[in-house]
Amino acid sequence: MKLPKVKGSNLARRKMVFPEDFAGEWNLVFIAFLREHQDDIDAWVPFVEKLAQEYPTLSYYEFPTLPDKGFIYRTFLNEGMRAGIPDEATRARTITLYLDKRAFKESLGIKSERQIKVYLFDKSGDVLWLTEGRITEEKSQALQEILRQLGD
Repeated sequence: MKLPKVKGSNLARRKMVFPEDFAGEWNLVFIAFLREHQDDIDAWVPFVEKLAQEYPTLSYYEFPTLPDKGFIYRTFLNEGMRAGIPDEATRARTITLYLDKRAFKESLGIKSERQIKVYLFDKSGDVLWLTEGRITEEKSQALQEILRQLGD
């Protein structure tokens, strides 16, 4: 599986294209489909921040994923999210994707939008690991293990 080429702007208003703009050798991406998914992403962040200190080649991103309903819709949602997130680092790593959700989900094997999806991609967008939902001890250990293996 591979991340298809996707375009978006982060909440710092920088246009980005992925996987080309992945900063890390390893890139953890949280894909959210619903506003309430933010709580699950927020539960992962403290753990991932520690991992990023331990593994300097690890970067992480949030991809709120929405259907494209035009410029006014995109602007309204982006500015609303931007206003709700004052932290510059969070704004920089949050890239809203407005796209054909069906094709996007098919390319990544996503069957349901009920939970967040968590993917570890390499720099070229190949999937190295994936899970879904809120962080658990089992999921955090599995992610640490794959990063250890990749680092060897």
